[in-house]
Amino acid sequence: MAKITLRGNPVNTFGELPAKGTAAPGFKLVKTDLGELTLTELKGKKVILNISPSLDTGICATALRKFNQLAAAMDNTVVLAITKDLPFAHGRFCTTEGITNVTTLSGFRDSAFGKAYGVEIVDGGFTGLYARSIVVINEKGTVKYTELVPEIAQEPDYDRALAAL
Repeated sequence: MAKITLRGNPVNTFGELPAKGTAAPGFKLVKTDLGELTLTELKGKKVILNISPSLDTGICATALRKFNQLAAAMDNTVVLAITKDLPFAHGRFCTTEGITNVTTLSGFRDSAFGKAYGVEIVDGGFTGLYARSIVVINEKGTVKYTELVPEIAQEPDYDRALAAL
């Protein structure tokens, strides 16, 4: 169980992020067209998992916009924005914001992702949502970088995540 805060109040997650150097846990998440995407489908690409509670919060939206801008210049790299928001909300947000370089995915169908990556929040006002975090996975499926943002209302360290690519 990891400890973070939400506006200074202690919050716990289900577990810990995957360790650097280990195989990234597989996942099956829902795309905006209600189809599914698995980590296996991304083998051979660098993957940035931008995990957050909801696109409907200011910091989550800011991080998605920032990664959308940064992703445009990255070769062989996929950025995934993962929340528990419904795919319809993802589609609406991306259309409104002009997000074209990030794939949004939802974990609303099952809780396997949040548990496998240790990011499911287990207490407080955001119970059941994901903690703000970054996981960078290389082309072979190995975890190269992780960041569990200590305060949910803070942005992740974009530079360190990109440096891990």
